[in-house]
Amino acid sequence: MEDMKPTESVEKKTFGQVISDAFTELGETFVAFFKAPKALSGINIPYIIEGLVYFGILTILGKFASENVGLTDAQAGIVYSFVTGGITFAMLILGGWSDKLGIRKSLVLAFVTMIVGRIFVALSGTFNFGFGLWSPMFFIMIGGLTLMVISYGLFQPAAYAGVKRYTNKKTATMGYAVIYGLMNLGAFFSGFISSFTRHKFEAIFPPNGLTAVFWVYVVLTILSLIITFLLITKKSDKDAVERVARENAELLAKGEVVEDEEKEESKDITKKKINNLPIILYSIMAIGFFLISGFGFKNSFNQIFDLKLLSHDIHIDIAFILCLVMIGIAAYDYLKRRPWHPFRDKRFTFFVFILIPVQTLFAHNWLTLPYYLNRAFQGSMVSQYFEVFTNLNPILIFIFTPIIAGLTAKANVYKMMIYGTLVMALPTFLLAIGPNLYLFLLYVLAMTIGEAMWSPRFLQWIAEVAPEGKVGLYMGVGQFPWFLDKVITGFYSGYLLEKYCPKGVPPSETHTGTLWFIYGLIAIITPISLWLAKNWMSKGTENKIG
Repeated sequence: MEDMKPTESVEKKTFGQVISDAFTELGETFVAFFKAPKALSGINIPYIIEGLVYFGILTILGKFASENVGLTDAQAGIVYSFVTGGITFAMLILGGWSDKLGIRKSLVLAFVTMIVGRIFVALSGTFNFGFGLWSPMFFIMIGGLTLMVISYGLFQPAAYAGVKRYTNKKTATMGYAVIYGLMNLGAFFSGFISSFTRHKFEAIFPPNGLTAVFWVYVVLTILSLIITFLLITKKSDKDAVERVARENAELLAKGEVVEDEEKEESKDITKKKINNLPIILYSIMAIGFFLISGFGFKNSFNQIFDLKLLSHDIHIDIAFILCLVMIGIAAYDYLKRRPWHPFRDKRFTFFVFILIPVQTLFAHNWLTLPYYLNRAFQGSMVSQYFEVFTNLNPILIFIFTPIIAGLTAKANVYKMMIYGTLVMALPTFLLAIGPNLYLFLLYVLAMTIGEAMWSPRFLQWIAEVAPEGKVGLYMGVGQFPWFLDKVITGFYSGYLLEKYCPKGVPPSETHTGTLWFIYGLIAIITPISLWLAKNWMSKGTENKIG
């Protein structure tokens, strides 16, 4: 990660030069895309399509679960948690299999599994299988989503492995930037495809045409499979690898510095066998308590107490509380047996976990925004095309990230984390004023700028504070709170939607301002905490994070 070292001198540029360089970089991204080896195109093109399909599904899944399957908003939120959190977990479990199977086999198997899963989701809305939680329709939908979750355990690691295999040491960074940017580009276009399809087939697939959108996504996934078959062959793979080897040799011959980014892991990590039986038992108990809680199956074992506090109804679910206790005990036992684990580092642990509050705004892009735009702007263009307005953030990220990166190249990393999270969190309070298109657009714009300010710096901070030889370990563990964020946010977002922006209620009778005020209070915890802890966080790391 030589481009992130703070000791490097950065040439000071004018604002105009930065803007010019940023758009030049965007142009070069597309040029690199079209000039890439054939095998790399077999990664990039399906990745655009998959960005479109994946984020398109997230945008309409809540509405489908609510209006078609007949789930409550709270239950739909848990479905979201299962899908998004499950994908992260699947990558942790199945990521190694992509190395064993190879890139082509992994991608093909992933797409085949995705196709089957998405067919199940589409079938659940095509025929009358009954409605509601635990209905045949629900199980068919969940079965399809489960297959989709599993497939991502192979797809994502294989795609990134493909970028590494088909780019040289100099173009690898651009390769990763391209694949990230193109996924965001695909996500933006999903709004147009979904809106057009939904309106066109509303009469054929009642009540809202969403089933037709799922069938379109099945077809697009089949297209991704075909492109993978055609572009990633034994010959194209061999040609790409040979070309990369030649380019790397030329770079070395020219005397250009080519560092191996794969640092060897620290040798002091214990090789002693660790007893994982306790954590397995604690995990099983946590799952058991969850299943008998109010979020699982109805039963006579669980006890739920209803209290009233400041005019608010509070439900105390004993089984769910015990589930959380078991999770806490499991986490404690896991860390106790691993003294080398990054979460034993107090500053690192504080840093990655304190970002969860502001990261909830990412999750609300699919957990809350589709519902909010569809319901609070009922009868307007915003409601009619809620998918388009929901996916404005990806295209803005695609444009703004290189510009802001250029403007803030010399900025202190930790300060950028404070400023970026503050700029991202504050606009949430604009939505607390009430539904207003201009305020919503301003929120999206400001939030996106904040995201572009801090998100790239997150991994940079981790890389700079990680001990020598443990960068990869710290990077991987640093993603865990994001997994928790996707899971936890889904548990309360549906409940708050039912309370402040319920289905079937006129916009004038909703209280969406309160909803977003609560989300703003949650998000603002991050920049305030980072600012309060800045002196403690900088102790012993002044040379790294300033």
